[in-house]
Amino acid sequence: MGKKRITTEAGAGADGKKADASSRASTKKKYDKGILHVESTYNNTKLLLTDEKGNALCASSSGSIGFAGAKKGTPFAAAKIGETLAAKAAILGIKEVSVVVKGVGSGRESAIRGFISKGINLTEISDRTPVPHNGPKPPKPRRV
Repeated sequence: MGKKRITTEAGAGADGKKADASSRASTKKKYDKGILHVESTYNNTKLLLTDEKGNALCASSSGSIGFAGAKKGTPFAAAKIGETLAAKAAILGIKEVSVVVKGVGSGRESAIRGFISKGINLTEISDRTPVPHNGPKPPKPRRV
């Protein structure tokens, strides 16, 4: 059982101070530039927006939008993710992004197109898809 809190004003906290809505909104940091990380696989597409240092600001994926199963890997789903993440980026004040693409899925290009359709400038695109130098050891020949 805890102590009962008695408040004098409606909406006041335990210390009696009201949280001002304008002071909360001003504490959000505004960013000018960012990095958009696009990870596109055959089954899903994920987008992550970071600041220039690499700190995550917001993220989205086709599963979080509401797509399920085979529809998650489609270019249409990737475009919708790009549009929703661009709306979040506009709230943060981001005006230009550089894009880092990773993976071989079909949503690579359409995710970027959906993102820049909301008026955010694109400075560069770099492909960081991992390429194996030798890969795993192949299976031994079958003995019959």
